Amino acid sequence: MTTQETTPPPPSVMWAQRSGLILVTINLEDCKKPEIKIEKESVFFRGVGGSDHKLHEVTIQLYKEIDPEKSKSFNRDRCIELILCKASTEGPYWPSLTSDKKKHHWLKCDFNKWQDEDESADEGMGGNDFEEMMRQMGGLGAGGGEKPSFDDLDAGSGDSDDEELPDLE
Repeated sequence: MTTQETTPPPPSVMWAQRSGLILVTINLEDCKKPEIKIEKESVFFRGVGGSDHKLHEVTIQLYKEIDPEKSKSFNRDRCIELILCKASTEGPYWPSLTSDKKKHHWLKCDFNKWQDEDESADEGMGGNDFEEMMRQMGGLGAGGGEKPSFDDLDAGSGDSDDEELPDLE
């Protein structure tokens, strides 16, 4: 009887990109000693974690080359984060993370970290531009400007709806 070796399931992976970086998040909780290999054209991950403490493994064949020397990985409590530096920062954004054109069920875009090509690097880093815009628009409680003065209202005159109502018949 032959035993067929099965490949462990891949963990959930999210990715985003900036002009010179690819940000990859491997969503696997409590992965104590992951095996991570960052190479020019691929990223390999193998580790035990998750609520069921099972082995997970994935090899990602990248769309283009990266610089493994500059790339880094960080093991957080809830995930493993990879910062992959593109080998060439020139040229358009990658249309996908993987070199094959398949849709992988374990791979998703991380829109919270995504930055479009036409956005500048400092855009969205602070909230100062938004607050400045709100101040120029007249406040709306954005923390700037003066409070309105109500001194020009007549204190003695009543509203038109303060009149006596007629009795009902």
